[in-house]
Amino acid sequence: MTTLDGRATGRRRDEVPRATADRPGAVRPVTAPQPDTRAFASTRAAVRSAWDAPVTSYYLIGVTTLVLVALGLVFVLSSSSIYSLKDSSGQNPLLHFLDQVRFAAIALPLAFAFSRMPIRVLRWLAWPAFAGGLLLQGLLFTPLACGTGGNIAWVCAGPVTIQPSEFVKVSLVLWLGAVLAAKQHQLGRLRHVLLPIGGAALLLAPQIYAGDLGTMLIMGALVAGALWVAGLPLRYLATMSVMAGAVVAFLAVQYETRMARIMAVFDPDSLDPQGLGLQTRVALEALGTGGISGVGLGGSRTKWLYLPAAQNDFIMAIIGEELGLMGTLLILVLFGVLMVGLTRVVLRHPDPFVKIATGAVASWIIVQALVNISVTIGGPVIGVPLPLVSAGGSSLIATLIALGIVLAFARDEPGAREALAARRGVVRRSFGVLARGGRSGR
Repeated sequence: MTTLDGRATGRRRDEVPRATADRPGAVRPVTAPQPDTRAFASTRAAVRSAWDAPVTSYYLIGVTTLVLVALGLVFVLSSSSIYSLKDSSGQNPLLHFLDQVRFAAIALPLAFAFSRMPIRVLRWLAWPAFAGGLLLQGLLFTPLACGTGGNIAWVCAGPVTIQPSEFVKVSLVLWLGAVLAAKQHQLGRLRHVLLPIGGAALLLAPQIYAGDLGTMLIMGALVAGALWVAGLPLRYLATMSVMAGAVVAFLAVQYETRMARIMAVFDPDSLDPQGLGLQTRVALEALGTGGISGVGLGGSRTKWLYLPAAQNDFIMAIIGEELGLMGTLLILVLFGVLMVGLTRVVLRHPDPFVKIATGAVASWIIVQALVNISVTIGGPVIGVPLPLVSAGGSSLIATLIALGIVLAFARDEPGAREALAARRGVVRRSFGVLARGGRSGR
């Protein structure tokens, strides 16, 4: 700033002269508080460092899986207690919950064992898994096959009941990963596409006999995810989608019940609210009753025999009623976090086998979760469990095995194995220091 005669004053226009500012009663200028940019930058750097860490995928998948399993056990207990009293003639309200606990006790060690397997062993298991899948599907054509509601999708051998299609999904994950990885650079020629598509069709075909259209859709999504990650040309993917749509349409029109439920999406009032539309109507009422925060854990009224299959196909309705919108959003966020972890493995791992197999698992879990949730909010009643949450031993065991396989892939990301070993070393040294301190204190 200059005076009228051109001399510089050395003071900006908005400055207050020191003598004036120091004078008693003088008004000091008010300055806006400046944000602590250093704290913000350090926080952003810490978040970025955690995101770029080689073990992030491993912990995202592992922790989210355990949380979903824990929540599933809680809501199986809540939603099945009344049905357990009914099925046990009033003797045991924990009947279905204890079954689910036993399934989890089997599945978690299996998932841990698979998570420690080397990639070469998992790749070697591809063809034995394919043969095992064929054998399991073949059991549907034997006297051991059993089912309800027109679906012969289970195998019953005394007290043991399994759903072969759930384990066939794991077979498809490993087999498609190995075959498509070997043929990845030849998928532009039709003859090299026929083997993976033909093998997948061979494993899917028994579901037509079983009448389990919902499982067919999930398995088809699994195959499509593997083919897409493998880089199958779009012209083949489009042709396959049209053919798959034609097969689904043909199977849908074979049953009047299926067609009615599909058409009810466009005209909800066409279903009898006390007949085919009962489950959808009661599920929507349960979600509406829950509101924002729910009626409280264990406080559902819908589970008092109003909603068939409350502990498996419609467990989201019980979650929405007891925990409200916040509970349903929690489930959605957890599945979103799980998908982020799976996507990281696909993007970061250099092995095509790992990428394709993980893409298949991701497609399987996210599509099955979306189908289950859509049924609860008014979609066609297809009848597939919510992964990791719904009651059902075959689904829980197979899904946890698949995620254990992906954890093995995440442990093999560049730098992940070394980082995990270093962290274990730090933990061991910390416990060693604590132990020495305890001895010296004595």
